[in-house]
Amino acid sequence: MSEDKPDLPDPLDDEDDLGPESAPAELEAEVADSAPESVRRGVAVIKSYWKNAPNGPGVYRMIAANGEVLYVGKAKNVRKRIASYTRLAGHVNRIARMISATASMMFISVETETEALLLETNLIKQMKPRFNVLMRDDKSFPYILIARDHDAPQITKHRGARARKGDYFGPFANAGAVGRALNALQRAFLLRSCTDSFYENRTRPCLLHQIKRCAGPCTGEISIADYSVLVQEAHDFLTGKSRSVREQLAREMTEAAERLEFERAARLRDRISALSLIQGTQGVNPRSVEEADVFAIAKEAGRFCIEAFFFRAFQNWGDRAYFPRADSSLSEEEVLGSFVAQFYGEHPPAPLVLLSHAIEDRDVLAEALSDKLGRKVEVATPQRGEKRELADNALTNAKQTLTRKLTEDASQEKLLAALGAMFGMEKAPRRVEVYDNSHTGGQQAIGAMIVAGPTGFMKTHYRTFNIKGAEITPGDDYAMMREVLRRRFARIAKESDKEEESPDAFPSKPDLVLIDGGRGQFDAARAVAAEIGLEGVTLASIAKGADRNAGRETFFVEEREPFRLPPHDPALYFVQRLRDEAHRFAIGTHRARRKKEFTKNPLDEIAGVGPSRKRALLLAFGTAKAVAGAALCDLEKAPGINKATARLVFDHFQRGE
Repeated sequence: MSEDKPDLPDPLDDEDDLGPESAPAELEAEVADSAPESVRRGVAVIKSYWKNAPNGPGVYRMIAANGEVLYVGKAKNVRKRIASYTRLAGHVNRIARMISATASMMFISVETETEALLLETNLIKQMKPRFNVLMRDDKSFPYILIARDHDAPQITKHRGARARKGDYFGPFANAGAVGRALNALQRAFLLRSCTDSFYENRTRPCLLHQIKRCAGPCTGEISIADYSVLVQEAHDFLTGKSRSVREQLAREMTEAAERLEFERAARLRDRISALSLIQGTQGVNPRSVEEADVFAIAKEAGRFCIEAFFFRAFQNWGDRAYFPRADSSLSEEEVLGSFVAQFYGEHPPAPLVLLSHAIEDRDVLAEALSDKLGRKVEVATPQRGEKRELADNALTNAKQTLTRKLTEDASQEKLLAALGAMFGMEKAPRRVEVYDNSHTGGQQAIGAMIVAGPTGFMKTHYRTFNIKGAEITPGDDYAMMREVLRRRFARIAKESDKEEESPDAFPSKPDLVLIDGGRGQFDAARAVAAEIGLEGVTLASIAKGADRNAGRETFFVEEREPFRLPPHDPALYFVQRLRDEAHRFAIGTHRARRKKEFTKNPLDEIAGVGPSRKRALLLAFGTAKAVAGAALCDLEKAPGINKATARLVFDHFQRGE
């Protein structure tokens, strides 16, 4: 049942043709008396810019007094669109707040509405205006790559720009889905996954060949011609010709068995089994939709969830849930349309895009995506058939995911309230920062900060600190903690001097800082806070219990004696989760840094030798040790190495650097 709305023009409607000169003077005078002063001030600013707004397609920006971009919008006719903001009444709260905060505007004219859509998407992504719909997670999707820059193509997982020559298959929803698919594909087609340098330096088959995950082209276990057949079979399978590939393998298995070649027949049987595993674990596989992206949106309690499914080669390659930042007054159609446009700013589209709700700019979006893909892209809201079933399935998943998310957030807010009460805070913290250090005998020391908020762990806000103070004695945990906190608290104090943040945004300043450590770490944190002049932040620390037993932790907080909590207190469990996450993050980062130090190549230390020349040197000499011992004349003869680079490398090792 739809809600009755006043008969007023939508401020986001391209076809609005109400300008200041068209509004009756009596109505203007009547609403002027009731409109808040801030709205009248904002409307006056917008009217002054409206006079010079372009009469055609373009993008406009609404800007606050401090220079913050409040909103980025597009329009088929910018002048008509801006006119809708010059009314003094009839706006929803979101638009009224935006008008009140507007101090200036900027316009960019373009040739077509499609260009306006693309420009709007790019500007939203760059500027992240608070009144726009914003994607919260835009990291790249993983793909499967069959590289074509080698006689024996490699199969591998790929993210990012497609700079390498080869065939890309995807997107997959997550790295786990790619890993499982790659493992099964190696079993089915025996393609190599090793790097080119590893391949070139093999003298005997590796373990993957022994366990029947690679055909062994590096040592001639299979000819390049026969290996190319395997590559083509893998390509056919990933492009939807799975039935023909399986039928061909079944024929070969039968023929091998008839010739009593039972070992070959067994290998073919295992490959067919691996193909069945790939197809059997893909979930809902469409029968008539070869390649499509499906987006469905659910709304509940003012929150939105968008579920995206990816279908390629008649197979479901996974799904991912998004929780865009959007005002609760927006409709599902508005949020979905803005989200999909931003999503394809980074990701290549499928030829078919299915949506659960009809969006306003469907034709413009389809034209923009067609230009990007280089072929026709259809954007549709299906009403019947299998396409409708796919959209309904995505919508069901979106609703279920949003319900789970709301339940988890409600529990998280209760835990934060308990945490605030535990440390004597007046209200529940919105941002909790937890710190821990990790090192090996004082070497490769790092500090780690994890962040928790009303929606759980905020992993995009995690930070690491390379501890490099020359005056720090190796292994001095207190001095390490002081360095980390001094750097972090100084940044907090600096950011506190800026303009106040939007109340809807996740705060950049913590309400609670929790240190993993005892009295010494707590005193170090207090000293640094006093030195920086940090105010409005509660400091606390958690010391491990006797014999390091969980449940017997001691807590330190200002103006209170050290205390413990009952063993089964929910707040205690929550603090343990926070501490364990900080410990996991610190240990993982430290191990990665230590591994990098252990595996560091001497060639990495030569200034002016980049990845391509380093690769050329390794291909020519095999190892860094051989490069270090090479004569200047040999270095100059290496393919891809000029005389200047050869001299640079030779001098580096001759100086013993």
